[in-house]
Amino acid sequence: MKDIGHSPATCEKINGVLSRIGDKWSLLIMIALNGRGVMRFNELKRHLGISQRMLSLTLRELERDGLITRTAFATVPPTVEYEMTDLGRSFAQAVRKLGEWGIAHLAEIDAARLAYDQREVSQ
Repeated sequence: MKDIGHSPATCEKINGVLSRIGDKWSLLIMIALNGRGVMRFNELKRHLGISQRMLSLTLRELERDGLITRTAFATVPPTVEYEMTDLGRSFAQAVRKLGEWGIAHLAEIDAARLAYDQREVSQ
């Protein structure tokens, strides 16, 4: 992998993209699209239980990042479909690795949390 350096500008750009990992709706949308392929706007909305506004905002950001594509059809009412791009699928693979790490270390994480909570209570 090419070393991209640690300039403030580079870190700021990468931070914006990596924020998708910590964004509840982005991940849920990506998981839904990864499992089902193409989905319509209202199908995503019903499946996730997300507000129309939040879904619109999140889909725009995912599209802007190149992780999904939006296809609009000239129908009445308008039909809009969303699908993951190759870049989005590679992002999903990276997120899956993080999830696998979490599952593999869940017992250690739970033990560390319990020890921390017990220390906090005793102070």
